[in-house]
Amino acid sequence: MAGRSSRRAPKVAVLMGGLSAEREVSLSTGRGCARALREAGYEVVEVDAGRDLAARLAAIAPDVCFNALHGRWGEDGAVQGLLEWLGIPYTHSGVLASALAMDKTRAKDIYRAAGLPVAESRILPRADVEAAHVMAAPYVVKPNNEGSSVGIVIVRDGANSPPRLGPDMPAEVMVEAYVPGRELTVSVLGDRVLGVTEILTSGWYDYEAKYAPGGSTHICPAILPPEIERAAMDHALTAHRALGCRGLSRSDFRWDDARGLAGLIILETNTQPGMTPTSLSPEQAAMVGMSFADLCDWLVKDASCPR
Repeated sequence: MAGRSSRRAPKVAVLMGGLSAEREVSLSTGRGCARALREAGYEVVEVDAGRDLAARLAAIAPDVCFNALHGRWGEDGAVQGLLEWLGIPYTHSGVLASALAMDKTRAKDIYRAAGLPVAESRILPRADVEAAHVMAAPYVVKPNNEGSSVGIVIVRDGANSPPRLGPDMPAEVMVEAYVPGRELTVSVLGDRVLGVTEILTSGWYDYEAKYAPGGSTHICPAILPPEIERAAMDHALTAHRALGCRGLSRSDFRWDDARGLAGLIILETNTQPGMTPTSLSPEQAAMVGMSFADLCDWLVKDASCPR
């Protein structure tokens, strides 16, 4: 047709679902991103990532993969390695950064080396953790390589008995000193810090609080002393760079306001931040004038495949 470009719209395969404990969150993220990318003018194919993923991608032949997977296999470097083997550009962080950030112990090693403040922790057999207190309460028990607060158990101050862990907890777990204070999170897009959000809940910021409608309230931007706001933003950018992240990442913090700057502790960095209707990174992007469709479009244009 006259006046209309014949150039084909790029084909984007949105990878979602997958095999991890965060499957349902990933499906929500993926569907939302697929809608936004269609709005931005892309040809979009939604792919529920299973063990036949390589064959499906070979048949689809996408120009780019939008990685909307969460948890193991999608966020830990596994699918990133597959996409590099297939030579398909993909969004978000690469193999090494994804693997490092997903392994909480390795990520803490990187944080320490970069001068970031972390909580005391150790990796122990779950049998030892269930047999006796292995750290003075309060403390937290969590898988070393899951996200979205999957499996977290808090042992409160004064607890008489050690925790009973759920059936899905691995044979070895992380035991971490409980960090009191306010829940803060900071997104980084490329080399740009988007802002600081404070998360308010009626209890622990667990899986339900993160993803259920009304489970939490987000104060965006957070109302903080300028020194704490600057430090949280600087720490998030330092973590993003130290881990080798690309695209979008989100780092989570606790801040004990009674201790001032010394009370600001980095907990973890998410290389595949949630992009559901209740997610934090899209809210922070909107705060700086970037719509959800613009954010997804930016991520596709930033996609790469290291060789």
